[in-house]
Amino acid sequence: MKRILHTMIRVADLDRSIHFYTDVLGMQLLRQKEYPEGKFTLAFVGYGNEADGAAIELTYNWQTDGYTHGNGFGHIAIAVSDIHIICKRIRVAGGVISREPGPMKHGTTIIAFVTDPDGYSIELIEHKG
Repeated sequence: MKRILHTMIRVADLDRSIHFYTDVLGMQLLRQKEYPEGKFTLAFVGYGNEADGAAIELTYNWQTDGYTHGNGFGHIAIAVSDIHIICKRIRVAGGVISREPGPMKHGTTIIAFVTDPDGYSIELIEHKG
């Protein structure tokens, strides 16, 4: 069987990022491990068991304060059932909605964008049903 296991992003403040992905986006902290010899920590977050679905790997390099994203990375996409309610919950939890819900350009799919604490874009895509 082949499937996507996880996507890795580098974060400047691991606690702040774990808070965002768990408390703002409603994911679970699936596992976390420090690697003292390599001076980094990995934390995996997601919406369920890694055996059944993909996760996001948050990589925190202990002696790095921030990163540049370059121009190759686009966004992480998450399916949601009611985009307006989810955006309201994200806003109340302190998240930043960088594009309000509405139809995608040149299409009818309803999308919104959220920005995580390190500036990564998270696309919310409304899926009814």
